[in-house]
Amino acid sequence: MVADSKSDLSLPKTFACSAFAACVAEVCTIPLDTAKVRLQLQKSAIAGDVTLPKYRGLLGTVGTIAREEGLRSLWKGVVPGLHRQCLFGGLRIGMYEPVKNLYVGKDHVGEVPLSKKILAGLTTGALGIMVANPTDLVKVRLQAEGKLAAGVPRRYTGSLNAYSTIVRQEGVRALWTGLGPNVARNAIINAAELASYDQVKQTILKIPGFTDNVVTHILSGLGAGFFAVCIGSPVDVVKSRMMGDPSYKGTIDCFVKTLKADGPMAFYKGFIPNFGRLGSWNVIMFLTLEQAKKYVRELDSSKK
Repeated sequence: MVADSKSDLSLPKTFACSAFAACVAEVCTIPLDTAKVRLQLQKSAIAGDVTLPKYRGLLGTVGTIAREEGLRSLWKGVVPGLHRQCLFGGLRIGMYEPVKNLYVGKDHVGEVPLSKKILAGLTTGALGIMVANPTDLVKVRLQAEGKLAAGVPRRYTGSLNAYSTIVRQEGVRALWTGLGPNVARNAIINAAELASYDQVKQTILKIPGFTDNVVTHILSGLGAGFFAVCIGSPVDVVKSRMMGDPSYKGTIDCFVKTLKADGPMAFYKGFIPNFGRLGSWNVIMFLTLEQAKKYVRELDSSKK
């Protein structure tokens, strides 16, 4: 489990459990992620424009997408999303314990300092997304495409077509569009998620009556999601806008233009759906991860 100071599973088994847990959470929560992306990409009305925003709130956005584009549209980007979680989820979560133990040293005794947990989360989050950035780009591009007028063809027919089209039209380097804010976002959110889950769980287990069970995992997962959204929302907005709109020249350009056009609160646009997404994502992921590791341990024990 994440809160252990030493892992009793091999790295390949930990990677497999982590990737599986991340994929389960992705499938369950991607409609909320699609709503979050649409809200973040929605520009504020200019002065004198009385047009109401198309998407309003988490449930309103989900309803609008389902009504106009069909329920299947809520799972747009699920295939590259699963590609992403197999790579990114497996790497960032699976490597967390080994990297944390590397930072504290093999002779360390007692609780791991919070600073080392944060450092381990930053490291695995950054390394993981450097590998998985193309899957994130394709996922956002597919999610960003809404209902089109009659006769207008879609930019991409699917995830594999999106990869090939981007490479053909924009070059291989385009697959790493938004890498800067994406590394910043995922390193920060990963550290917030894993370190806070680790720390919250460790704290809860010291309270009389609490044990390492489902209730503890749910509370720790909610805490991880809340801290991740509070800390990572601004870079998440910049990342979504850069990936959804290639006209931005870079991270700073996107940040400045967003600030000028929509004001500082734009960086927390979609905060509620983002917390709904990350809170539920973390609860499902950590619950699945803990159970998957427990199953693998039992399986290993039965073979001895």
